[in-house]
Amino acid sequence: MSSPSPSVPPLGKYLASSEKRTRDKAVKQLAAFLSNDESNALPDVEMAKLWKGIFYCFWMSDKPLVQQALASELAELLIIITDISSSLRFLRGFWTTIVREWHGIDRLRMDKYYMLIRKFVNATFRLLIRAKWNESAIEEYHSILSNTGGPLCANDLRVPSSLAYHLADIYLEELDKALAASESSTPMPLIALLSPFISLAAQTQTSAIYKRIQDALFQPLLTVLSPPRSSNKRKRARLSEDQFTNIVSKAYKCDPSIDGSGEAMELRQAMLKTLFDVASAETTRDFNRRKMYVLYKEAVEGSDSSEG
Repeated sequence: MSSPSPSVPPLGKYLASSEKRTRDKAVKQLAAFLSNDESNALPDVEMAKLWKGIFYCFWMSDKPLVQQALASELAELLIIITDISSSLRFLRGFWTTIVREWHGIDRLRMDKYYMLIRKFVNATFRLLIRAKWNESAIEEYHSILSNTGGPLCANDLRVPSSLAYHLADIYLEELDKALAASESSTPMPLIALLSPFISLAAQTQTSAIYKRIQDALFQPLLTVLSPPRSSNKRKRARLSEDQFTNIVSKAYKCDPSIDGSGEAMELRQAMLKTLFDVASAETTRDFNRRKMYVLYKEAVEGSDSSEG
C-alpha cells in the first residue's frame, strides 16, 4: 500500500490567532513539521491551506520589531526544509499566496509585506547557494517567478505591477547580501538569475515595468561592470556605496569550468549579448525590442569610448 499524503497539523486558527504567544507557538510547531523530510512534501491543497494560515499570521503582527522578527523567522522556513524540491514548492506557495492576496492588503500593512518579500528573496538566494546553483533548481525558480500566477509573469493581468517594481528594486541588493554571507566557492550564474527579468522586459505590456527593470537592474549592472574611465566615472560615483562587489566577484558567464573568473568585462559582454539575443527574438514586443536595442547600442558605444 502507498503511504498516505502528508497533511499539515491543524495550525491554521493558531497561526492567525490574535494572541502573539499562540502565533509564536504555531510557527515553531510549523518549523518542526517542515524540518521533517518525510512530512513536508505537501500536496497543493494542503500547501494552500498552510500558506493562508501563514499569511494571516503575518497579517496579525502589529509592531515593527515583532514584524521584522516574524518576517525573518518565516523566511528561514525555506532553509529549514532540507530537501530542495520541497523548499521550492514552499516558495511557490509563498508567491502564489502573495499574488492572490496582494490587492487585499491595506495601505497600513503594505510596507511590512514588502519587508516580508525582501526576506524571502534573500532566503531564496541562500537556498540556491546551498544547492550550489543547481541547474534544475534555478529552472524551477524561474518557473515560480515567471509562469502564470508568478510575480514576474508578463501575461497574467492578475499580477500587480508593484510586485515587479519591488522585486527589481531589491533583487541585486539581496543577491549581493546573500553572496557576502556565504563561504561557498561555487560560482554564481549571473545571467541565469537575471533571466526572469530579461524575459519580462521583453514581454511586458507596461512601459513603467520595463523602465523599472532597466533602471534598477540592467543599467546598474552594466555600469559596475564597465571600466572606470571617462564618462563612466560619474555614474560609478553614484554607485560607490553599492557596487555589488560580491555579485561581480562571484559570478560566471556560462560554464564554471571554463569561465569561473568572473571578469567584469566578460560578464558585461555576456549580459549585453543576452539582451541583444532576447531583443532579436520574434516573441519580443516591438516597443520593448526598440528600447532594448537602444540600451545595447548605448552600452556598446560607452564601452568603445572608455577604451579609446
